[in-house]
Amino acid sequence: MQKKIHRTDGKFRNPTGSHSFFLPERAMSLFRKFLFPPPSSLFVNAMSFIGVISLCAIGFGEIRGKHLNYSKFWRSNPEKNLKKENSISSTKGMLTVYTPAFVASMVSFGFIEWQLRPLLLSSTLALHFCKRIVEVLFVHRYSGGMMLDTSFLISLSYFLSSVTMIYSQSLTPGHPEPALDLKYIGVPLFLLGITGNFYHHYLLSKLRKNQSDGYKIPSGGLFGLAVCPHYLFEILGFVGVTFIAQTLYALAFTLGTISYLMGRSYATRKWYLAHFKDFPRERKALIPYIF
Repeated sequence: MQKKIHRTDGKFRNPTGSHSFFLPERAMSLFRKFLFPPPSSLFVNAMSFIGVISLCAIGFGEIRGKHLNYSKFWRSNPEKNLKKENSISSTKGMLTVYTPAFVASMVSFGFIEWQLRPLLLSSTLALHFCKRIVEVLFVHRYSGGMMLDTSFLISLSYFLSSVTMIYSQSLTPGHPEPALDLKYIGVPLFLLGITGNFYHHYLLSKLRKNQSDGYKIPSGGLFGLAVCPHYLFEILGFVGVTFIAQTLYALAFTLGTISYLMGRSYATRKWYLAHFKDFPRERKALIPYIF
């Protein structure tokens, strides 16, 4: 009978090195080049699995026409007039979405190790959600509402994701750094992401500068090539966060976010095609010339 060997990262493998507790050894060997070892925390590992699966499911639901009820999809919901008692304004809804995660990111500075990587992670998360709150208050021009359950669902998701990402980072001290240190690539990638995201949100807000209601075909920036370049830059920002953290949970969250935003952008393109006869069909959903 083969003897099990206890590994310092909290997992077991057999002497042949063919499997690990979580993933096949070949996969783990690849991941160890750019990720910290998966923590022994059952909570973090469960959140990694639940997070990526749930976000992928929501993204697939967007493709199938089962949308989260906010923005243009709330306005297109034929049952919205029957559910007004369960809805709030988009401004209040979006503030509910982003504020808890921002508060959690700021509070984390009182608990994290004052080392470069944890500080960068908490700073990027705080900056991301602070930007979102500023946009809600001063940039976005809303014309519809948001279902309460949608607002609380997204808020809880962002809050738990931020807390789990920061907590997962707190478990990395004592483990060897990944062979590929990506945090110095992650910072400019994150800044590019939030800058591009903000710019395209600003372009969207200009479409309603002289009107209180209705939608127009976006233009300017990358809108001529894709329907949702603001989602593309949001993805780049979260990839930057993953490069800063280099933890399994950060990777799982970003992969789930990519899946959701791909589904949402696909549904958005389909919405524009259905509502505008002159919408250019060659315009992609998320990635210019590709998707």
